[in-house]
Amino acid sequence: MMNAFVQQIETWLLDQGVPMAGAAGVSVAVGLVVLATLAWAANFIVKSIILRLVQAAVKRSKTELDDEFVATGVFTRLSHLAPALVINTFAPGVLGRSDAVLNGVNGAVSVYLVCIWLGVLFAVLNAVQKIAEQKTRAKGVPVKGFVQAIKLVSVIVGLILILAVLLDKSPIYLFSGLGALTAVLMFVFKDAILGFVAGIQISANQMVRVGDWIEMPQSDADGDVIDVSLTTVKVQNWDKTITTIPTYDLISKSFRNWRGMSDSGGRRIKRNLCFDASSIQFANEEQLKRWSHIGNVRDHLAAKREEIARDNEKLGDDANVLGNGRRLTNIGTFRAYTLNYLQHHPHIALDKTLLVRQLQPTPHGLPLEIYCFVNNTAWAFYEGVQSDIFDHLLAVAKVFDLEVYQHPSGTDLSDGLEALRDAVKPR
Repeated sequence: MMNAFVQQIETWLLDQGVPMAGAAGVSVAVGLVVLATLAWAANFIVKSIILRLVQAAVKRSKTELDDEFVATGVFTRLSHLAPALVINTFAPGVLGRSDAVLNGVNGAVSVYLVCIWLGVLFAVLNAVQKIAEQKTRAKGVPVKGFVQAIKLVSVIVGLILILAVLLDKSPIYLFSGLGALTAVLMFVFKDAILGFVAGIQISANQMVRVGDWIEMPQSDADGDVIDVSLTTVKVQNWDKTITTIPTYDLISKSFRNWRGMSDSGGRRIKRNLCFDASSIQFANEEQLKRWSHIGNVRDHLAAKREEIARDNEKLGDDANVLGNGRRLTNIGTFRAYTLNYLQHHPHIALDKTLLVRQLQPTPHGLPLEIYCFVNNTAWAFYEGVQSDIFDHLLAVAKVFDLEVYQHPSGTDLSDGLEALRDAVKPR
């Protein structure tokens, strides 16, 4: 159609007495103007009418998935195809007489189309990434790494197609030549290749997700994962700084992921109290009578005293002599008190391990370890519960005539020296 239009103009100009060269040049110039006008009209129609209609239809739709395609510019980038298709369709009719010019225009349009299709693909991938990140099942999965890998492969394919157009070679010929460039490509894209492989392993094994709390001391990382990409993982530390870790390091080096703690719904307390060994003693009747009024240990004392009385009666030794038979101790009674106190604490998870145990004596005294789980994983709440528990235990230890061990301080030393002076002072 365009070819016939150009020939009609050329024929009319020849009839008007215009020379052949001039008539041909003017007819081609008019054809180019018409071609540019058609390309502009196609771009205007697509963007002003069709694109607006599509966007209006998307807004009225009930699903929100298509909104992401509008937000990422999928339809806007598709609209750029209209003028290129017009030029590609009608250019032969205008420039058909010059094979070199026509080939140049077709090559430029082909390169333009490759770039536009890459842009459309990138916009679609961005929309898919956003949709996947919003889904509950895919939440935390490193989708960004896969999207970046697809983009990287697409760019390589796009560059090969552009080179094939510019060099007037078959893309298959260029693809076959990649074998010789494999070593160079592996060197240039080493981090991307390692990151891609690591991303697949991380996703398949669910090693790291966005939102996980991880610790990686060798990289000074201790905080929440905020981004997992093709080559890097970003961790926002608790001091609000951000540490960037190569993705490959997460499979080549060790790190700790606290996701299991978060998913379990409980956070562990593992801390001990060290008691001065000199304060540990057998319990006398006055102490037992006093402790029997304490609710958390009353039943324990009653049951233990009956059990000990029966055992001592079988032994036949004089129970009044220390070292004969069995006796209650203040540290054992305090241990029973602590266990009962934790079992009735409203914020301790009873479906998880709960222990109150003695550890091996040390130069700092006898450690009594509390091992239990708070039924809330929030950091501030957990610290509050832990502090409340040990506030109480440190204060109540004196009721059982136990002394918590601490290194001698300046006051302790000065009091000891003062006592020593009084002891050696002449009477």
